[in-house]
Amino acid sequence: MEKRVLFRNLEAIVTFDPAEREIPGGWLVVEGNRITALGDGPPPPGPYHELIDGEGKVLVPGLVNTHHHLYQTLFRAVPGAADKELFDWLVFLYERWRGIDEEAVYVSALVGMMELLLSGCTTTTDHLYLFPRGKERLIDLEIEAAQELGIRFHPTRGSMSLSREEGGLPPPDVVQTEEEILADSERLISRYHDPSFGAMVRIALAPCSPFSVTRELMEETAELARRAGVLLHTHLAETEDEEEFCREKLGLRPVDYLEEVGWLEEDVWLAHLVHLNQDDIRKLGKARVGMAHCPSSNMLLGSGLAPVRELLAAGVKVGLAVDGSASNDHSNLIREARQAMLVARVRDGAEAMPARLALRLATLGGAQVLHREEEIGSLEPGKCADLVLFDVSGLEFSGAADPVAALLHCATQHADTVMVNGEILVRGGRLVNESLYDVVARHREIAARLVRG
Repeated sequence: MEKRVLFRNLEAIVTFDPAEREIPGGWLVVEGNRITALGDGPPPPGPYHELIDGEGKVLVPGLVNTHHHLYQTLFRAVPGAADKELFDWLVFLYERWRGIDEEAVYVSALVGMMELLLSGCTTTTDHLYLFPRGKERLIDLEIEAAQELGIRFHPTRGSMSLSREEGGLPPPDVVQTEEEILADSERLISRYHDPSFGAMVRIALAPCSPFSVTRELMEETAELARRAGVLLHTHLAETEDEEEFCREKLGLRPVDYLEEVGWLEEDVWLAHLVHLNQDDIRKLGKARVGMAHCPSSNMLLGSGLAPVRELLAAGVKVGLAVDGSASNDHSNLIREARQAMLVARVRDGAEAMPARLALRLATLGGAQVLHREEEIGSLEPGKCADLVLFDVSGLEFSGAADPVAALLHCATQHADTVMVNGEILVRGGRLVNESLYDVVARHREIAARLVRG
């Protein structure tokens, strides 16, 4: 008999199913790694291997993080970088990032994904595009870290092929040839990509940005991805500097360039999308691309406010993302959902982003961006058992009439309980595997070494 777990007596269940059901006082049953039933009234009879009381707690689908640079957890609040805009920030930090090695990548991935789990995130992507000479197998170590933690993982094989000597931004010792990039992309897909229902690891391909890769790499990466059946990802339209670079070097604005290299397709998702005109929005919507909305990063770097409501109205799939921890500087996705709610209201008015819409973007929206809405992102029978309990019984929630909206209005900081693929990884706001916390001391040591340069 598969392990059966009953969540009962919940303050509310937020399903994000097609009917947008919310179930006060409800229950939910997990068998093995799937949700099998949920509802109100008396729950199905046992036996159960575990009963989890949900009094004072709200149950939501596991949050989905659609863009990150996990190695950047080693570079938070770096003096000299913290108050720069993107291009200057990149040029400054490339000189420190070029020192990363295998241990740095593994330890930083552990720390970043631990923080994500504690915030209620059950699925994360990562965009690793920095490969110092002789250190090509770094994504393998990120996958090892994800498997140790038990989080669902979508690593993207990033790439940079255009060094500053060739008109790009990165130093030459962290870029690779197109042949190296494509060969390693094929290796990773062959070894790790799992297209089956409920897969814990899926690979995507992700040239870094228009100012760090060649046109040929963009085109050849897209050909490889479509031949292999994997998704494509990149940064786009993040800053005005990027637009100026694209006009000067490529003769096109960023979205037009993307169209020219064959990337305006439904198998693509894009980080940021801040600086867009109406024609850009129309093209992106028509193509049904996905968006990783990174509000904290965009604000910290002074990049601007993305037109999220316009993109949604045009047909773009929108998920949320914490982005790299050196441009945020945290990996907390429930905080990012609140940030998305606030930023949209600053840009477009108080009605632009209700709390439930921001939560939907953080869950089902992210699943749609990763083409996994049939598996994760909502609480429905048959879906993967990725779910989160948030405790709304504490001081900061006292007086909140709507426990669901209160998750964001009252600034939830951490999850109480997190289940991924049927396994409880967080209880009482702590990682179940307490030994994982031991890595923090080593993480600090590595960070101090790298920041000194």
